[in-house]
Amino acid sequence: MEIRKLNSLRAIAALIVFITHFSDVTHWLDGALGGGSGAYGVMLFFLLSGFLMSYLYLDKAFSKDNIKHYIVARIGRVVPLYLLIVFASYFLSQAGSDVLYQIPDFNSLLGHFLFMVGDRVLWSIPPEVQFYLIFIVFWSLSNHRSGYIYLAIVAVLIILFLTNFPRIYGDIYGVPYNMFNVIRSLPLFFVGVVFGLNYKKLNIPTYMKQHWLVLVLCLIPLMYPELSPVNTDAKHKMWLSYEVLLVMSTVFFCIVFLVPDNNILLANKVGDVIGKISYSLYLLHLPVIMQVNQLNLNIELKLLLSLAVSLLLAYISYRYFEKPIAQFIRVKTTNSSSQS
Repeated sequence: MEIRKLNSLRAIAALIVFITHFSDVTHWLDGALGGGSGAYGVMLFFLLSGFLMSYLYLDKAFSKDNIKHYIVARIGRVVPLYLLIVFASYFLSQAGSDVLYQIPDFNSLLGHFLFMVGDRVLWSIPPEVQFYLIFIVFWSLSNHRSGYIYLAIVAVLIILFLTNFPRIYGDIYGVPYNMFNVIRSLPLFFVGVVFGLNYKKLNIPTYMKQHWLVLVLCLIPLMYPELSPVNTDAKHKMWLSYEVLLVMSTVFFCIVFLVPDNNILLANKVGDVIGKISYSLYLLHLPVIMQVNQLNLNIELKLLLSLAVSLLLAYISYRYFEKPIAQFIRVKTTNSSSQS
């Protein structure tokens, strides 16, 4: 069963990242909406990923066929567009162009190809893929030992807190890796898993489901460094703050569990479309902003043009590459399974 409002939540996450990068690149509103605030959009993506993996798979049998279908679906969803952009960035970098992302040499290309490191927005894809592998362990426990999932999550959260999120990065024979990115992302994925585990089980009283709770989304901009009422350096920690984890988890819980599914602000055609193309939008928007910023236009026109071109490219990417490739991978895998 599709939870339609998650499309709009995915769209909001992508637009948060877009606005943040536009503010950083152009200094729109004196950069008030930038300063790394796109992290909150990525956090929503990670919460959504953990939730959906848990919601879609943990009540299914942990069988060879189901695992195969899971891996194929994940590969088809994330890998093709990512690799296309990685290789395009590498060859453009070799030609001296910075139109896409900076992948200056073969070792850097290999680090991206192996999901060990990522330039700019590409950094978030390796943690996503690594979480998919970790999730298989949770799935193996879900049918008969689901309590161990909670125990493992609590243990990891405590260890990360006590070790202050260890900075593990470097290179292996010149190939760069950055495990810190997945380490700092795990709490978001894990909270999403817990929510997904309980979505079908938790019986929320009708009187607690209120449309006005959609306003909880306003908590996100209140955490932006330039807008936050917090006066300590905690407002800059973002990924390393369990306070931020609590707020983002609260926002996610309220939207998913307490806002009615037919809320007009979340269940609408615009949210559906942008949500579906959000992955392409996320990967392609920054190069667009960088190129548009070189034009001699006022900043409002740059904003509108950047958004329009980013949405158009994202739609084309989704419609003519991302979606067909994912379907092709599934069909080929299904045919190979039936013939074996």
